[in-house]
Amino acid sequence: MIAVRPNISRSLARERPRRMREPVTAHRFDDSAAYEQFMGRWSRGIGAAFLAWLQPPVGAHWLEVGCGTGIFTALIASTCAPAKVVGIDPAKSLIAHARRGMQTTKTEFQLGDVQDLPFQEASFDVLASSLVLNFVPDRARALSELCRVTRPGGLIGACVWDFATDSSPSGPLRRALRRIGINVAPVPGTQASALSALTELFARGALTGVSTTTIEVAVSFHDFDEFWNSQTTNNTAISHLIAAMTPKDQDNLREMLRSELQQLGGGDGVTYSATANAIKARRSA
Repeated sequence: MIAVRPNISRSLARERPRRMREPVTAHRFDDSAAYEQFMGRWSRGIGAAFLAWLQPPVGAHWLEVGCGTGIFTALIASTCAPAKVVGIDPAKSLIAHARRGMQTTKTEFQLGDVQDLPFQEASFDVLASSLVLNFVPDRARALSELCRVTRPGGLIGACVWDFATDSSPSGPLRRALRRIGINVAPVPGTQASALSALTELFARGALTGVSTTTIEVAVSFHDFDEFWNSQTTNNTAISHLIAAMTPKDQDNLREMLRSELQQLGGGDGVTYSATANAIKARRSA
């Protein structure tokens, strides 16, 4: 795996004064096409590795919370031999995208909030959440709900990007923005993405056999422009900020990013890695 490390030349960093601006608020995922372009390949890569580590039973009834466009749902359906997978998400556009993209007897998509799940107690064998839990406002309540709808002995697992160490897919872009004097606000739940925070959260639940790991996944882009478009054409606060920048500032930002990423992969292509933290446990009997 190729780890992302900031490596910007000092001369480039001195091209303009360090003028700190107001913090940029974090992103929301409510545009299915933009989300797919921004996060699709990353979600598939981390989702496959997460499922391999989770080691779920075959023939299980699954609930996936925060299913988004259905990327992780499709991985569950194709690799885990489930009896049924129910995906829920609070965003109507993402649920609509998931329903259009996958129509099988094993999958079902519903609008729903992990903080108030619309299911009876002990309804599922496996509950999984990929790249969502840190964004939930009341994580303790969400965990309580996950435990409530899981059968005794059932498996609960979650993974989140490691925003706490700036190791998410947007890490290189966020670092480059800071280097040209833009104070980028932390992603919601940044501190909650640390392994220690996940462990502390699961310790509050009716759970046994808590286990954690870190997962690193590398993603490749054909060239810098493909990488740039994946990061900047989505409906996020950062992409809106970049669109409002002057052409000169955009060029400076692109040059900083290109320098860092070329040091990692070389040539015209772009390859770099991001890290997620994962946790799993069993519902107590």
